[in-house]
Amino acid sequence: MGVEEGSVILDEEGSSSSGVRRRGSCSCSKDDFLPEESFKSWGNYVKAIKETPYRLTDRIMTRSVDSTEIVDMKARSQHEMKKTLNWWDLMWFGMGAVIGAGIFVLTGLEANEVAGPAVLLSYVVSGVSALLSVFCYTEFAVEIPVAGGSFAYLRVELGDFVAFIAAGNILLEYIIGNAAVARSWTSYFATLCNYQANDFRIKAHGLTEEYSHLDPIAVGVLAIICVIAVLSTKASSRLNYVASIVHIIVIIFIIIAGLANANTSNYTPFAPHGPRGIFQASAVLFFAYVGFDAVSTMAEETKNPGRDIPIGLVGSMVVTTILYCLLALTLCLMQPYYQIDKEAPFSVAFEAVGMGWAKYVVAAGALKGMTSVLLVGAVGQARYLTHIARTHMMPPWLAQVNEKTGTPVNATIVMLVATAVFALFSDLDILSKLLSISTLFIFSLVALALIIRRYYVSGVTSNVNRSKLMFCLVIILGSSIATSVYWANSDSKIGYMITLPIWFLGTFGLWASLPQARRPKIWGVPLVPWLPSASIGINMFLLGSIDRASFKRFGLWTGAILVYYFLFGLHASYDTAKEFEKKQSEDGTKLRKVEEGDVSSAVKDESSGAIGSTVPKS
Repeated sequence: MGVEEGSVILDEEGSSSSGVRRRGSCSCSKDDFLPEESFKSWGNYVKAIKETPYRLTDRIMTRSVDSTEIVDMKARSQHEMKKTLNWWDLMWFGMGAVIGAGIFVLTGLEANEVAGPAVLLSYVVSGVSALLSVFCYTEFAVEIPVAGGSFAYLRVELGDFVAFIAAGNILLEYIIGNAAVARSWTSYFATLCNYQANDFRIKAHGLTEEYSHLDPIAVGVLAIICVIAVLSTKASSRLNYVASIVHIIVIIFIIIAGLANANTSNYTPFAPHGPRGIFQASAVLFFAYVGFDAVSTMAEETKNPGRDIPIGLVGSMVVTTILYCLLALTLCLMQPYYQIDKEAPFSVAFEAVGMGWAKYVVAAGALKGMTSVLLVGAVGQARYLTHIARTHMMPPWLAQVNEKTGTPVNATIVMLVATAVFALFSDLDILSKLLSISTLFIFSLVALALIIRRYYVSGVTSNVNRSKLMFCLVIILGSSIATSVYWANSDSKIGYMITLPIWFLGTFGLWASLPQARRPKIWGVPLVPWLPSASIGINMFLLGSIDRASFKRFGLWTGAILVYYFLFGLHASYDTAKEFEKKQSEDGTKLRKVEEGDVSSAVKDESSGAIGSTVPKS
């Protein structure tokens, strides 16, 4: 299989062979959506469907390279995104992306029903898991500073097929995440107006209870966010500054005023539902940390990725984790856990201690915070979709960047329309659990990809070391999954005495017996392979705490995106890759092919020093 390259090729009429057409008007045609050879006629399409097994094997075995993602993929968007962001922007984007509905809504729900005052420890567990994932994302974002985020990282290390599965769940993560925040926005707006949330929603009696409270306010807020996100990334950053600063001030007020009214007896019993309650709450509260990956998608618009991304990502996550733990501590000291309100916990808690006026301050701060989350989410999700469309796994029309604004207008609008549909119908509890599954799954894949990136480089890693790497990864993944399954189905501790030592031996074997084939050029994750291996283990463990109904919804969604992939995405991306290979051959460029049992040489990007690899057939 050849390593994909990608540069836009213009024919005499001015349309690109990759399917992205340059035209002066805003009209659309079929070629904006399905320009590939497989969709030129029904005969071509039937032939493509018959070749599905071969094409799927090709996409599974082929790896992209750093230079393709950094240079060639960007060329398919017609215009470049403007580099306007620094570490200060990213720091505030990070806090703005994360601190929102999770802390202001889910804290009350999980403290009341699942963890009790030990929800503090739930936030610690979730925070550690999120921080480990942040480290993994940061190295990739510095090495491959593109809008595709984890989709681009997985394309380079795990191939197109795995990247697409992740991409579908990335898009789901953003859609339902912003939908959940938009519905929470309505809840706190209702509190500010002295109403119940459902007073502002429309009851649809023909639908089931979980989907029957229609939320037009959430849709309206998303429409306003869409306009802001489309106009300018820097303007979005400035608005995020203001909203986040106000939000942090309100959080500090909540902590100080809340602790002034603390009652330590409310912390008894501390963990009414035991360790299981703590970890079950952790799995759901991971929702509160979702959003930082949106910052990694802004790497393409960052002035100095090597310096700005580590400071922005890691710094914002550390600050966020500390604030979350202080807020959870404060809430449970103000009220007994069984009296904490599930919809607007902080507002009701202040009423309970005789500070009814403070609920308006809390509600206003929560609205500011959730507005930031929606804005950063809108910016991030559009950039993910843009990069996915650059590969033609999604219609290339979505990859276009507006010349005037320097933003992906089409992708922004499409994603926010989808988000608005979810926000209109779906309940927060359903959304948060489904979101946590998708997020933990993706973060585990990114950690796995980081280990592969460090320990495997085609042409450098010997066959023996490659076999050792695969063996160690199977041990790490198998023991992590076994621990998760055991946790979900047993209250005994005996199983952990088997699975945890196996995980340790797999990680130790990787550390002790294999040399790292690649060192990061600018910034790297410390303690490799221990840190990414721990990230895989914790993420898998938290997955075992999520209910089966959510896994069924996750399975249905994954099945739906696979149907799309086999009918459209596979053939479009295959045709695009082969078209570029053909053009390169015509230009005399020697393509690197992988023969049976042979390993191609590493690909060096002259401009960035990036090294890519092609995994051989086994």
